[in-house]
Amino acid sequence: MSKIGTVDTGSLSALGAVLGVFDENLAVIARELGLAAHVEGTEIVFEGEAADVGAEVVKSLLSALEAGGTIDKSSLLYCISLAQEGHASDIGGVMQGVVAVSAKGKPVKCKTVGQKNYVDAIRKNTITFGVGPAGTGKTYLAVCLAVAAYKSKQVEKIILTRPAVEAGEKLGFLPGDLQTKVDPYLRPLYDALYEMFGYDVYQKLLEKGAIEVAPLAYMRGRTLSGAFVILDEAQNATREQMKMFLTRLGDGSKMVVTGDLTQTDLPAGKTSGLKQAVSILKGVEGIAVCRLNEKDVVRHPLVAEIVRAYEATESKRKKEGK
Repeated sequence: MSKIGTVDTGSLSALGAVLGVFDENLAVIARELGLAAHVEGTEIVFEGEAADVGAEVVKSLLSALEAGGTIDKSSLLYCISLAQEGHASDIGGVMQGVVAVSAKGKPVKCKTVGQKNYVDAIRKNTITFGVGPAGTGKTYLAVCLAVAAYKSKQVEKIILTRPAVEAGEKLGFLPGDLQTKVDPYLRPLYDALYEMFGYDVYQKLLEKGAIEVAPLAYMRGRTLSGAFVILDEAQNATREQMKMFLTRLGDGSKMVVTGDLTQTDLPAGKTSGLKQAVSILKGVEGIAVCRLNEKDVVRHPLVAEIVRAYEATESKRKKEGK
């Protein structure tokens, strides 16, 4: 006998939000879990072996909506995966609380459990390592927190840096002066700052030195005090560069180091400073290591599939010893 799972959404507006356009969300839940589904008044009824899981998905979606979240395909699939693991109740907590507010007044919120753990770690610790694949929000969330810290006067300046390591191109062959050459490497950082401050405010803060965006090499010999410092693409920092960067930490500062260990562009024979740092500094008080994975990817749903495919190939390659 098939199992039955029923959830009362409480209102027609909530029901409509959960169902989606032309009941698309309901169709996705039913397809992914192998269920039959129909609507009775404001209730959604599931029938099948995973009927209870379907009900938990709807409950998590309602919780997300109550917390001010929205439902798109990416968040829907994430809710389904959480429910299958028995963690559907986590989604409401994820959506609660605002990380920062953009220049246009849009609240920035976490979208996955991994992202919330990452944000909580940054707030709690002096140095946080965020390690994971593209699209998990490592850099964007760090910049949002940096902006929030600056606006609340917790820090006096924001410093964003990256190693100028090329993926197939040499800096010397690019046109322009040094700043022009390194700008492409810093573009994701600029984009996040523009969104959070607005272009005009960003330019003013840049001119008065409250924001600094520079290659990692520019950090040598300095003490970074009263600053929120973000080292992005840290997998391309050498061991020596990583040690140099971490020892720049000054009073009243916070550091976030982000990177993807599967996308290292260092020359053959060079060990990633990020890989070494997360190994030897794990467990040190005041330092947190957060690992995000393909479940935390918040770009197009296909990005998660791409990441998963590459990780599977890399795992197979290692097993074969090639």
